[in-house]
Amino acid sequence: MEIRKDLPEIFEDFSEARRNGFISAKQFKDQNKPMIGTFCTYMPQELPLAMGAAVVSLCATSDETIADAEVDLPRNLCPLIKSSYGFGKTDKCPYFYFSDLVVGETTCDGKKKMYEHMGQFKDVYVMQLPNTQFGDQAFELWKSEIVKLKELLEEKFDVEITEDAIKSAINLKNRERSALKDFYSLGKLNPPAISGGDILKVLYGSTFKFNREDTIEEVKNLTSRILDEYNSGKKLDSKPRILITGCPIGGVTEKVVKAIEDNGAYVVFFENCMGAKAIEENVSEDNNDVYAALAEKYLSIGCSCMTPNPNRITMLNKAIDEYKVDAVVDVLLQACHTYSVETLTIKQFVNKEKNIPYMSIETDYSTSDVGQLNTRMSAFIEML
Repeated sequence: MEIRKDLPEIFEDFSEARRNGFISAKQFKDQNKPMIGTFCTYMPQELPLAMGAAVVSLCATSDETIADAEVDLPRNLCPLIKSSYGFGKTDKCPYFYFSDLVVGETTCDGKKKMYEHMGQFKDVYVMQLPNTQFGDQAFELWKSEIVKLKELLEEKFDVEITEDAIKSAINLKNRERSALKDFYSLGKLNPPAISGGDILKVLYGSTFKFNREDTIEEVKNLTSRILDEYNSGKKLDSKPRILITGCPIGGVTEKVVKAIEDNGAYVVFFENCMGAKAIEENVSEDNNDVYAALAEKYLSIGCSCMTPNPNRITMLNKAIDEYKVDAVVDVLLQACHTYSVETLTIKQFVNKEKNIPYMSIETDYSTSDVGQLNTRMSAFIEML
């Protein structure tokens, strides 16, 4: 008889998924199945999934290998780039080690140049992303890049990726996205049902689980159980409700979430790459042109690398209303120029159009600024 776990234990299971997934990754590779490493939500996961491969996120969120990376890379580079490169260079990330191919993308000047160095010790393929989401040329470029990736996978792994297999993979990813969206939509409940820290554990941890069907059921069951307990009276206290936007959140950068929630507020929505940015919209299953359907979905992601970037504003506008947000915190990684420059646009929108407070936080992967974060968050939340 299976012992029913408490919710905190389930959240910790997701939190430890990256570490525990190393064993699953080895077991997957022992079956002679391909594993594709990726650094960005723009990479259409449906293509590797259509050939039976696993897809794993390689973005590192620790300063453990940054010193090793700085032997080759500039010190004044984004910590995500340095950490990711460092873990690959030192072979301290089993996911990187087990990846048969790393798929990069040109979202960032620093990353695309870093991939040139990474290509010296790993098989790296870089997708050429357009700089804008608008116009037929941008769409056709991204669609052609998706087709080229499909052809590369077929050639490298000696497989045929049929359109029927892609349609099945689209359906699988759509069901996964829908399950995760239903889960993080619990943030709409007021007072909250769970903390932002627990929401992030599930969103981050789910990216390191290889059986997608099991993950879908696990997340759906978790969502249902939280709702049942909420309706029976298990609720958190009413506190100011915070939306986090900006650079990717996970690993060490969870210190921002902790600073918010330790000082009297709850994070109810994550717009970042690990959150709604990549999950909110599904791929159309009505479009018979699977490559056009994939291009349409992935090109619509509201990343600051796009100019202009109205889709980020659209999502923020909707989320601020639906999640009854009291303030917005914009998280910036040091030397991330596109997100740093875009803070002016976000601040003007949040302050003037939504008429709520806004704060930007610049940080890195060290813990040296935890005290300062707590001081700033305490003052900001007290103002609310």
